[in-house]
Amino acid sequence: MDWQKNIITTGEDIKELLGNTKTIAVLGIKPESRSGQAAYYVPKYMQDTGHKIIPVPVYYPDITEILGEKVQRDMTQIDGEVDMLNVFRRSQDIPQHTEDILKLKPKSVWIQLGIRNDEVAEKLAENGIKVVQDACLLVEHQRFG
Repeated sequence: MDWQKNIITTGEDIKELLGNTKTIAVLGIKPESRSGQAAYYVPKYMQDTGHKIIPVPVYYPDITEILGEKVQRDMTQIDGEVDMLNVFRRSQDIPQHTEDILKLKPKSVWIQLGIRNDEVAEKLAENGIKVVQDACLLVEHQRFG
């Protein structure tokens, strides 16, 4: 299999990916108290456009709900199909989540603007997961969604 076709870089492919995305798990989501940060307002925007958001915060152990949705502490415990995993983690922190991402089996992984990890992206792509790196989901959705 040509895994490189799962690395999404063109506007046409991004548009198609967004068109097929309904449910988005957000790794590293921030709570309402951090509403000025992209890890809150990007998922909020996607929710406002009709997407189901599954919050998976890394910190904030006392928070049980974000955006009116029950917080999931472990990606592998998410019930149902996930179209996209939106990642708000530093580049060097992404590898520690690779095995859980592979167990979750999202159709795609969107790694936010300013963040990339080519090694993880390649591993995910080799496992049939579409990957976008270093791009803002909000900006691309406004452009193509």
